[in-house]
Amino acid sequence: MSASAASREASSASRRSRRSRRVTNPWSYCASLGFWAGLFWGTIRWLLYTFKFTSVLPAFLADPFFRRSFLVTGWGHGTGIAAFIVFSIVAAYLYKLLLGRFRGPWAGFFYGLLWWTLLFLAFGPLLGMMEPVTRIGWNSIFTEISLFIVWGMFIGYSIAFEFNDEASREPRKEP
Repeated sequence: MSASAASREASSASRRSRRSRRVTNPWSYCASLGFWAGLFWGTIRWLLYTFKFTSVLPAFLADPFFRRSFLVTGWGHGTGIAAFIVFSIVAAYLYKLLLGRFRGPWAGFFYGLLWWTLLFLAFGPLLGMMEPVTRIGWNSIFTEISLFIVWGMFIGYSIAFEFNDEASREPRKEP
């Protein structure tokens, strides 16, 4: 076998080896996951507000930075979805750093519940992002808790599956 043929064979084997052991970059994965989680669940939040399941503005995260009269317009709702996307990207990074080693959906469940608690019981009313929980009504409370739990599970379970599922990284056996 000539030297160039051996070199091509080694190069081909190296490419196959790189393809068979896929390693996910956690930074780009979390950014992508946060973007899609924010876009999808931010749009769901907007729909829930539009159909009056919740009285909390879709742009409540942007409330400290914009006038409320702007946030109730169509552009304000779009700003709210964009703010939810940024929030979700940050939340995905935090999840990966703090809870990324946990498997299954439970860490994500409690992560979403924690974010709801922080936003709706602690910082939201304090910063004027929304009315206190005692005034927003049971429909809004249940809707928002449910949405944040499912959002947290989406982020948490996606990260857990991507970084803890070793079976998917095994090379495929040819029949």
